[in-house]
Amino acid sequence: MMFEPAADPSAREPFTAVLVTDPNMAAPAMESMRLAGGRLISQLDWSAVPTRLGRQAGRPVILVEAEGVAEPVLSAMLPRIDAIASTLDLEVVAVIDADAIDTVTATLFGPSVQLLCEPTLADRVAALAVAAETSGAAPIHDTWREGEAARLQRLNQEVARIAEVLSRLTRREGLPPSGMLAADVEDKRDAFDPGPATDEQPIDPAEVRRAIRARRLRDQFLSQGLFEDPAWDMILDLFAAELEGVQVSVSSLCIAAAVAPTTALRWINKMVDAGLFVREPDPFDRRRAFMALSDRASRGMRAYMAATRRAGLAIA
Repeated sequence: MMFEPAADPSAREPFTAVLVTDPNMAAPAMESMRLAGGRLISQLDWSAVPTRLGRQAGRPVILVEAEGVAEPVLSAMLPRIDAIASTLDLEVVAVIDADAIDTVTATLFGPSVQLLCEPTLADRVAALAVAAETSGAAPIHDTWREGEAARLQRLNQEVARIAEVLSRLTRREGLPPSGMLAADVEDKRDAFDPGPATDEQPIDPAEVRRAIRARRLRDQFLSQGLFEDPAWDMILDLFAAELEGVQVSVSSLCIAAAVAPTTALRWINKMVDAGLFVREPDPFDRRRAFMALSDRASRGMRAYMAATRRAGLAIA
């Protein structure tokens, strides 16, 4: 009786990808796909998006090279890419310029979208590996996927920690918890609800802004990178903006995060997914969207402020 040898797990079929780019911008994308174990099945220029994107077989990853692309082209084509990706349940990896963050996130945003701003080759490969894994086609080079998976796991744990802290603070106020927090971020999005704020004393937004400035001073006198805490920095910025009655664009929130734009965008996406941030399209300009605290996160912050006052503590 003849036995077939076991399949080599490292010899899995490469994931497939569709590349949207100007022809002269294709080289970095091609190299990152090669290293991630991908196979290009179609390369489209921007004008071909309406007629050719979405006609490919299977579930390819859509890789969008948007660096240097004019704003009118992005505004016209990104909604089409988003609609096709959403309809067909496809993963999107988009490389963008820092000054195009607001234009891009107005339409191309969500858990199936990874936005890379001024990425390294390693950033590109890791993003493609994660997209391939999510779409069900594992890449050949597992080491890239494992490294990114560990980084995303740490990010998930930190977002979950913040949600739990806000919920715990409000439970200390004697508010009934809306449900026990589960182990992962997605469940926290459903369970985290601090309830109504109990402290009616007005909160001075200048107090929150002073805390933000104090946090930035650390970087001036100590080594940068030691105190990176983008989730909390963004929460403080959005809370101060809420108290001031102003709106915060995605690009402004990236600056408030005090980390690289790609890292900030990844955090924003996870905070939205965890139910701490909400994305609000600009009703007067479809090319822009604003970020804000969710109602639950806002109530949690107000309870946190009340707790620090009673304890005689400054905002951390």
